[in-house]
Amino acid sequence: MTVPTTAASGADPADLAGLFDRYARELLRYCSRRVGPQLAEDVVAETFLLAHEHRDRYDSSRGELLPWLYGIATNLLRRHRRVEVRALRLAARAESETEGPSRRTAERIDGERTVARLAGVLAGLPRRQRDVLLLYAVAELEYAEIAAALDIPLGSVQSALHRARTKVRAALAAEGVAR
Repeated sequence: MTVPTTAASGADPADLAGLFDRYARELLRYCSRRVGPQLAEDVVAETFLLAHEHRDRYDSSRGELLPWLYGIATNLLRRHRRVEVRALRLAARAESETEGPSRRTAERIDGERTVARLAGVLAGLPRRQRDVLLLYAVAELEYAEIAAALDIPLGSVQSALHRARTKVRAALAAEGVAR
C-alpha cells in the first residue's frame, strides 16, 4: 500500500530517513525538555520507528505530519511519566535542600530556585494539562496542532492550556515568584 505525501509539506510517512531529517531536531528539543537529553534521544528514535511501523494509520486529511509525530512522542513520554514526574519532584526537592551559595552568584541561585519551583508545579499538573502546556510552550505548536497531536478536541486544548496557565501562575505567585 502506498501512502500519499501530504500536500502542504510534501513529506511521505513511508520515507523514514526523510522524516527523520526533517523533524528529528524539533522532536528532540521537545522531548529533551520533558525528560532530559539521554532519554529524549531514545524517545525520538522510538517515535520514528513507531511512525514508520504505523505509517498506514496516518491520515493526510488531518493535516501535517509534525503534529502526528508530536502525538506519537507525547504518547511515548506518557509511558515515561513516572520518570518525568520523579525528576521534576527531585528538582523541586533539590531546591529546598540547597545549601549556601558556595561559588554561585545570587542570580543563578534565584534562577535555579525558580526552575525548581516550576518543576514542582509542572509535576503536580494533571497529565493532559502538562502535555498541552509543554506542547504549546516548548514545541511551540498551535492549538489545532496540539489537538491533532493529542487527538483531543480543540476546545479541550484551549481549556487545558487555560487551566494549566492559571495553576502555574497561582502556584508561583503563592511562593512569591515574579511572573
